[in-house]
Amino acid sequence: MTAINRVKRLREFGVFHDFTWPVELPNFGRYNLIYGWNGSGKTTLSGLFRALEMRSVPDTGQATLTIADQDVVGADFTQSTLPVRVFNREFIENSVFPISGGDVPPIFVVGSASVEKQKEVERLKEEQIAGQAILDAARSKKREADGALDRYCIDGASVIREMLRSAGTSQYNNYDKSNFLELARKMLSDGDAAAHLLGDKERQKLLTQHLANPKSNVGKLTYELPALQPLANAVDELLSTSITSIALETLKDDPALSGWVHDGLGIHRERGTDRCFFCEQPLPPERISALEAHFNEEYENLISNIQLKSEEIQSALKALSELIFPAPTELYDDLRSEYENGRDAIRRALDTTKDFLDLLLMELAKKRERVFEHLVLGGGLPKIDTGVVGDLNEVLDSHNQANNEFQSRTDEARLQLESNSVAESLEEFVELGKAAQRSNAAVDAADLTAKRLVNAISQLELEIVEHRPPAEQLNLDLAEYLGHDELKLEVKDSGYSIMRHGVPAEALSEGEETALALLYFLKSLRDRRFDLSNGVVVLDDPVSSLDSNALFLAFGFIRERTEDAAQLIILTHNFTFFRQVRNWFHFLKDQRKKDVSKRPARFYMLECIHDGTQRSAHFRPLDPLLEKFESEYHYLFAQVYHAAMTPASQSLGTNYILPNMARRLMEAFLAFRQPDIVGHLAAKVENVDFDNAKKIRIIRFLHTHSHGDAVGEPEHDPSLLGEANTVLKDLLELMKSQDPKHYAGMEKLVSQPGAEDDDE
Repeated sequence: MTAINRVKRLREFGVFHDFTWPVELPNFGRYNLIYGWNGSGKTTLSGLFRALEMRSVPDTGQATLTIADQDVVGADFTQSTLPVRVFNREFIENSVFPISGGDVPPIFVVGSASVEKQKEVERLKEEQIAGQAILDAARSKKREADGALDRYCIDGASVIREMLRSAGTSQYNNYDKSNFLELARKMLSDGDAAAHLLGDKERQKLLTQHLANPKSNVGKLTYELPALQPLANAVDELLSTSITSIALETLKDDPALSGWVHDGLGIHRERGTDRCFFCEQPLPPERISALEAHFNEEYENLISNIQLKSEEIQSALKALSELIFPAPTELYDDLRSEYENGRDAIRRALDTTKDFLDLLLMELAKKRERVFEHLVLGGGLPKIDTGVVGDLNEVLDSHNQANNEFQSRTDEARLQLESNSVAESLEEFVELGKAAQRSNAAVDAADLTAKRLVNAISQLELEIVEHRPPAEQLNLDLAEYLGHDELKLEVKDSGYSIMRHGVPAEALSEGEETALALLYFLKSLRDRRFDLSNGVVVLDDPVSSLDSNALFLAFGFIRERTEDAAQLIILTHNFTFFRQVRNWFHFLKDQRKKDVSKRPARFYMLECIHDGTQRSAHFRPLDPLLEKFESEYHYLFAQVYHAAMTPASQSLGTNYILPNMARRLMEAFLAFRQPDIVGHLAAKVENVDFDNAKKIRIIRFLHTHSHGDAVGEPEHDPSLLGEANTVLKDLLELMKSQDPKHYAGMEKLVSQPGAEDDDE
């Protein structure tokens, strides 16, 4: 018989992080019951079997099944020929209540179809396989092309985001591929990409603007360069002025003496004396007259004019030397170079102006000493750009305007930089876009061919098969299961419509959905496309959310419809359903043999063990207590009791599941003891008359360690599970204090030795 022997190996496959089928664990038999609580890996396992059914490679991790004593890795599931049908959430969503909507797919049975049409169907199916390969290859290339374009847009957006991100709420802080894609498409539509390209110098300037911080306004220069031509003309005129006087030769040719005498004459005039202050001798009148003729009014006027002009030039030099420029750091970085160039130009003009003014002063000083000579101003007027101050003020105006318009200026800089970056990337973007378009066209063509083949096959199958009888049988099953015939399947060409009182049913209850999905699955096992007698049937929690009455009905249908399967695998966390299947399997022929390999049914458990870093699922033989007791409550009590009565375990894996079991046991016990107390477990424990310190320790232990999402919290130190032995004793003591008779009966039950298996 071709069947699944074992799950040989799972690596990083859901909660199965590192699982290898234990050597001592028996292989799967014809009938298999796997019990595990929620989170223990049942859904992951059924998903593995579903991938085998769908001939698809599992989405994640590494998986190896042993089928007919041959190892089959997940990548080879596409080549498997083993008939498999899996009932799980994925089956319900894809086959009964599709997320995309639509009718329930039909179940076909062979009618009186012609042999020729059947041969045509087989031919089209072979063509469909080849077409599917072409479609798969096209889709792979499409994913690659779309991925390349997507990554290019992501990288382009990342460059812009990193370049233009800034503090605050800048739009570029969250810049992503959609922004890049939108601008690239707009540029292509407008055809103006070249207009957005920047030179290196302009790009650097805009980057500087983008990175700038707001500054203060800077005052402009109020200084004006002196007009050199009028000054030169005035000095030249003074130099060329001649004095008409009776010049004394001794004074004329001796400037130092002339100045001394001139000053002395002025003092004597001011004080009205005719005696010499130097020698105390009387001054001869004729000497006074001679000196006054030498230093006449014309002489005095010239000296006065020379003095005034010298003071004017000195004032210009003082203003020049006192000119203060704003520090370059006061301006925005992108204006700094232009500002420094303008400042340096003014300084050169000032240096030239100073040199010329110094020359004029020197010439005037020379004229003062040689007033009776005709002098000429040497050299020409220097060339000075008188507009340099205005040019610099224009730079300062630009700074102040930029400061007043800082945000808009910064935004504009960023927009230009963004556009430049996209424009530079546009050529490769276009090529990647063309590749994506070609791959899309190839997929569309292959998909169109595949759909044509599907439609052709479907049409032929509708002509050679009949799906009305299964619908009628399903309706009878539904009526029996639900106890009424309100809900029915109505036959359509494309499948079945779910009707209630003759109109499309809406808002099915959870029980109705479960009933319909399960009955549909069981009926589909008779579909002509599945060979039940050579096939594997897998049911993952088929009675989830059903009440007790519905559960027993469901079990009856399952037992009746699957007993002819070549192999049956049932996974469940529902103890009541588990007990029904267990009892069924216990009474199978040859099931009581001591040689396990000769028994038709096998029993397993799935459990998660924490290794200190993560939870990992494992298979192991079914706990003997689960086979012995008739309720989960008995099993939980036995587990907790034996853990409490044995020496404390040092194994984290051994202790890890105890808090969950203890919590379930306490919840069940207190639910009967305190039916009138509404609230969570802590509220019920608080109401118990028991040692307060022990109650606190029990609740802390259960809350801290019995929730999967608590792992990693500061208070959840796995090493603290070492106190499990002590806390479980406290918990049993609490139960005993509340109901001694009940406790004694439970203790007696779990202490009884198990019965030995018969050998028939």
